[in-house]
Amino acid sequence: MAHRSFVLASFALAAGLAFLAPREARADILSSCGNVDITAQADCQLVTSGGCTAMCTPVSFQASCAAQLETTCSGTCTAQVDANCTATCMAGNCVANCMADPGHFDCQGSCEADCEGSCSGQCSSSGNQSQCQASCKASCGGHCNAQCTGTPPSATCQARCQASCQGSCTAKANLNCDINCQTMGYANCEANLMGGCTAQCSQPKGALFCDGQFVNVSNVDQCVSDLKALFPNIMVQGSASGNCSGNMCSGQAQGSVSCAVAAPGEGPLSTGFLAGILALATGTAIRRARKRG
Repeated sequence: MAHRSFVLASFALAAGLAFLAPREARADILSSCGNVDITAQADCQLVTSGGCTAMCTPVSFQASCAAQLETTCSGTCTAQVDANCTATCMAGNCVANCMADPGHFDCQGSCEADCEGSCSGQCSSSGNQSQCQASCKASCGGHCNAQCTGTPPSATCQARCQASCQGSCTAKANLNCDINCQTMGYANCEANLMGGCTAQCSQPKGALFCDGQFVNVSNVDQCVSDLKALFPNIMVQGSASGNCSGNMCSGQAQGSVSCAVAAPGEGPLSTGFLAGILALATGTAIRRARKRG
């Protein structure tokens, strides 16, 4: 009789983070999460067993490969920032938006929003649009993170927008070089991640996927912990266990979400909303699977 384990733990990050995140979509890069740019609206899951292995495909490795390759390529692409780019960026709505709501303004999010607007045009002639877009976004995220990390939230709107524009314009100046550099390394990266992904699928905690993209981490607990720290109003705990025998699979997932304090400037959380989040985070799943030969 065939036996296999099945685990699927959903952190309910999507609903919780989308509600509590600043009005400007926030995106942050965590080394513990493989430097993959995970946004506040990300839907992250821990998956294991057969369903997990099926997700270990080249398409799901694009974000992780782009993040890895950007680290290497950023040192070889050193084009100078176009002064007109910075001037145009600063003359835009960045400062006005920041001054209208300085507590919610996010340098990284503003920088990436401006930079990623160039990705469609940059990738219009690419033979692999999704891979090119992943590389472009990784380049934007890397340069934006480098500029915004050193600019504290307490800085003036002028200073925060200067950092945002500097990061965006630096990335734009190097997009073509970054994308071409990353393209040459994708095949090897994807081959390496295939083994890592399938190995993590066989572990009790499984492999972490955000928005369907494999997150290459050496310590899942640390990544999840850092995600919680990044969004302090969200506490997510998840565990799951189950097994399959014959053609019946049963699994029980447990989780809890605690929203102690609303984000600055936001109203109190409604009972209905909290009930909806808890319904996403806690539940028992009975899944049927046909035995494969």
